[in-house]
Amino acid sequence: MGQDLEIVAAPTALASGGPLQRDIVAGLEKGLAVIEAFDQARPRLTISEVAERTGLTRAAARRYLLTLAHLGFVHQDRKMFALAPRVLRLAQSYMHSARLPRVLQPALTELAHTLKEASAASVLDDADVICIAATSAGRNVSATLQPGIRVPAYCTANGRVLVAAMPPERAEAWLAQQTLRALTPHTIIRPERLRAELQRAREQGYATVDQELEVAMRTLSVPLANWRGETVAAMNLTVHASRLSIDDLVATGLPALRQAQARLKQLL
Repeated sequence: MGQDLEIVAAPTALASGGPLQRDIVAGLEKGLAVIEAFDQARPRLTISEVAERTGLTRAAARRYLLTLAHLGFVHQDRKMFALAPRVLRLAQSYMHSARLPRVLQPALTELAHTLKEASAASVLDDADVICIAATSAGRNVSATLQPGIRVPAYCTANGRVLVAAMPPERAEAWLAQQTLRALTPHTIIRPERLRAELQRAREQGYATVDQELEVAMRTLSVPLANWRGETVAAMNLTVHASRLSIDDLVATGLPALRQAQARLKQLL
């Protein structure tokens, strides 16, 4: 491998308490970083842009992009690169093999069909929440309620209950790292207000979000813990703002969410 793939030789453990640095395959780590450089805002990138977004040299970024293109994970159009559909195989492998989505999907389906409202489950991934299971119950509420969709955690009910489940000092560190942008006129972007919402979610055991991610969308969420008491995901109900107020959503949806939450604790 080229010099861009060097691995630190010192046999010290990573700061997170993970494997030794010498056991980490830097090439795989950097190749995945190249894939993650593409997003909705920048679906097409040049070699220089990939290098800038990943911290790689331009020469290294070029080699990774050409390798990914050779493997079918990237398309090249002159100077521009874009992800190819084969990347979906990575997500498909998770959805088909992971136990969590398979356990949660029947509970979401039952919940959504009982209340005739859309429901989704998400997990926290750095600054975002990723939907891992969802059902619409025939309601066309939001395009974000689909497995694989990633949205900011700070302005979603699922995100808030997941962050609120962290130890307070870790939640505070998470909050300090966020870039808070107003996605709608209702989005909370003042850190002190968001901190108060996280504390409210921690005390109540649920969170509500009123049109902060999308106008006209209201959401109620509860955390999902396993039998050891560890929060592993969050589950929500999502309704159109014209149909239910936040108070009505809590009154009608929270009891059903609590029941599903209790049943799932024995399975997770």
